[in-house]
Amino acid sequence: MADGKYVFLNRDLSWLSFNHRVLMEAADKSVPLYSRISFLSIFSSNLDEFFRVRMPSIFAFTTIEAKKISLRDEYPPELVQQVQAAVLSHQEEFGRILGGQILPELRNNNICLYYGDTIRPEHLETVREYFLSKVLSFLQPVLLQKENQPNVFLENNALYFIVEIESTEHPAKHHYALLNIPSGHLPRFSELPRLGDDYYILFVDDVIRENLQEIFPGFIIHGAWSVKLTRDAEMNLEDEFSGNLAEKIEKQLEKREGGNATRLLADKSMPRPVKDFVQKYFNIRSEEMVEGGRYHNLKDLGSLPNPLKGKLTYGNWPAVSHPGFNNHHSIFQSITEGEKLLHLPYHSYNYILRFFNEAAIDPHVKEIYVTLYRVAADSHIVNALISAAKNGKKVTVFVELKARFDEANNLKWSKKMKAAGIKIINSIPGLKVHAKVALVKRWENKKWENYSFLATGNFNEATGRFYTDHVFFTTNPEFGDELDMLFTYLQSKTEPVLYGKMSFRHLLVSQFNMIKRFNKLIDREIKNARKGRPAGIIIKLNNMQEREMIEKLYEASQAGVKVQLLVRSICCLAPGIVGQSENITVHRIVDRYLEHARVFVFHNNGQPEYFMGSADWMNRNLHSRIEVIFPIYDPALCKEIDDILQMQLKDNAKAVFITGDLTNPRITDAGDSLVAAQQSIYDFVKEKGIQTLN
Repeated sequence: MADGKYVFLNRDLSWLSFNHRVLMEAADKSVPLYSRISFLSIFSSNLDEFFRVRMPSIFAFTTIEAKKISLRDEYPPELVQQVQAAVLSHQEEFGRILGGQILPELRNNNICLYYGDTIRPEHLETVREYFLSKVLSFLQPVLLQKENQPNVFLENNALYFIVEIESTEHPAKHHYALLNIPSGHLPRFSELPRLGDDYYILFVDDVIRENLQEIFPGFIIHGAWSVKLTRDAEMNLEDEFSGNLAEKIEKQLEKREGGNATRLLADKSMPRPVKDFVQKYFNIRSEEMVEGGRYHNLKDLGSLPNPLKGKLTYGNWPAVSHPGFNNHHSIFQSITEGEKLLHLPYHSYNYILRFFNEAAIDPHVKEIYVTLYRVAADSHIVNALISAAKNGKKVTVFVELKARFDEANNLKWSKKMKAAGIKIINSIPGLKVHAKVALVKRWENKKWENYSFLATGNFNEATGRFYTDHVFFTTNPEFGDELDMLFTYLQSKTEPVLYGKMSFRHLLVSQFNMIKRFNKLIDREIKNARKGRPAGIIIKLNNMQEREMIEKLYEASQAGVKVQLLVRSICCLAPGIVGQSENITVHRIVDRYLEHARVFVFHNNGQPEYFMGSADWMNRNLHSRIEVIFPIYDPALCKEIDDILQMQLKDNAKAVFITGDLTNPRITDAGDSLVAAQQSIYDFVKEKGIQTLN
């Protein structure tokens, strides 16, 4: 502790540390080559989003006079410089990995990516033909004649060249032109004819560079340098919005791509006079000017052609069948026979699709309720809900219209569902609904049976292929009653009352009882530790930022409670500090799948309690969202959860420690056999299925 205060890690620097951990996978030679290239793509995409979403707040809050101490703690005056230094360091490392490792290894496999190289004469005719037939129609050169010229607008994250040209009619007079790189209309990469055993791949950027003289006839070309502008993506939706929120969000979406600049990335080889012109012309602040390489938007590396088709990448892990479900009788019958727990993506996502597909056509199903936060672009689940409504069932769907970057997709589906007769509940002003829950009401044996669906991840079959999540099915009547009460609240905003004064007994629901229950569970561990009893807490999250909950874990550590955390991304808790957190360890796992599940285990003096759900420990999750955490009571399912958590805590191949200096030190100890949790979990799920079937 410093000056009697707890030590916390900065949210944004912690996130950058996570993104650096992604970059470490690109440098890991044990990872297949094209999978390493995918990690470069993910790193680049993540960084773009950081500049769109976080940099506006960092710029704003580090410069204003802070009235709240907590605000200054999160946004210290030096944060902009710290962030920029970290980003620059990571980008330089990105360049070393790409140029010093990835490109040579591609060449070792007879794949040649032109990366600033002179195009071989044998390819020039192919490149010229591609330029004239495909690329030229999308090019829109603009002469930058004077400062602040109207109608010259750099689109968000679009690619451009700044071209320096000299008129042959007026020698010595130089001009600058803006030339778009149409990577949104054409593939970023094209495959060229093989030469011997070698495959060749070319950026569309270089197709244009090679033919600049065709675009600027009558001019001498002195140079072309790539630039990219990133814009603020915040929606600025006011909490007090009333009326038709969907219409307001649609209007805001139109403005998003025109947000304020947060970064102008420019080729570092751009001469200083050109750079000064660009900064002044487009009204870019000095702190927003960032040096980059010859190519931007290297998130496009995720689409780099692989001429070796399936080689140099991770082998496929086929999704495993869950032994508790039978294709020859109803999924509802399977759930009635016993609670079921899916571990995605190790288990097949088809059981989730079946749940909604069968509900849509089952004559005994009368009502369906579901919350949707992020859904697939071509969602089978939403189509099943539309079918259910057309089959005469009462379908009620809460659609979160404020899910960042998914607003347009959610609006589209909201309109389609409403047209099909589904009752649509749109966003609550000032409150996001992030819970992943559904309720199916079925009339059986002259009584209602509730089938509850509770999950840690979204109803999204696309992300379900590479996000690790858990999905729980139960007919527990009290779970069904509490979900029913939650959906009533979402429709009417009526305060839920079911057990007298207690709104929820089993479910932990933010805005109602979640923080109180978590505090009570931690306090019990603290009490046990102080009495000399065994005490421990295991928590797995995506992000941990909310200070009161972190302080509660610090209090538990000081009491002697062993706290083991698995945090993928942001972690503001500073572990290993004497007198504050010496009993806390934090692991971070980055592997082929995105760790996404939220799981909570409290030792309870040898009778552990298990919870999972949608809520991270961020301010937004605990204070301004509807989240649902649910308990698991079945001993066999609790054992499964514990087995999986122990594999993750033993990971010394893909896990690193989160430390106070944010350096991602690897966990591997000399002499230890390597344990990769995701491989272990896949083997565990597969073996468990075989044993059950036998």
